[in-house]
Amino acid sequence: MGDQTKPYTIVVGVSATSKSPTALRWAAAQAALRGGRLVAVRAWRPLLPGTASRGTPAVATPDLGAAEAAERESLAADVAGVLGADHPADVRLVQGSKAKALLTTAEAQDADLIVIDTPPRIDLSTPPWFVDRLIHRAACPVVIMQPKVSG
Repeated sequence: MGDQTKPYTIVVGVSATSKSPTALRWAAAQAALRGGRLVAVRAWRPLLPGTASRGTPAVATPDLGAAEAAERESLAADVAGVLGADHPADVRLVQGSKAKALLTTAEAQDADLIVIDTPPRIDLSTPPWFVDRLIHRAACPVVIMQPKVSG
């Protein structure tokens, strides 16, 4: 993070449901202001087939490569839909949980900042584990776009 020869790097989480438009726009603007890089990340977990009765594998085996390619294309389309077709973002699909995807990408890219939209909260009696894990384990600052800002 202290290396002056590397570009300022922002890792932004892109939700498959909301597309994280506020986080993407804000992170892209910050990267542009600093002459830096933007890395758009989405966590992905392959859906494995269920089992038939008695624990035997299901007959149909999904094409995981095709599923991953489709999800990667979906991510690229979501980023382009928010930032425009000529966006400068490096798009990354990372297998694992949301927190793991953001943390491992930020570490691998030596990120200076992580940006996310506020995750939806359904059960307000439990702490926001994703955000808690992210802010306590990240090696760089984390910006969380407020619901008032991100809608």
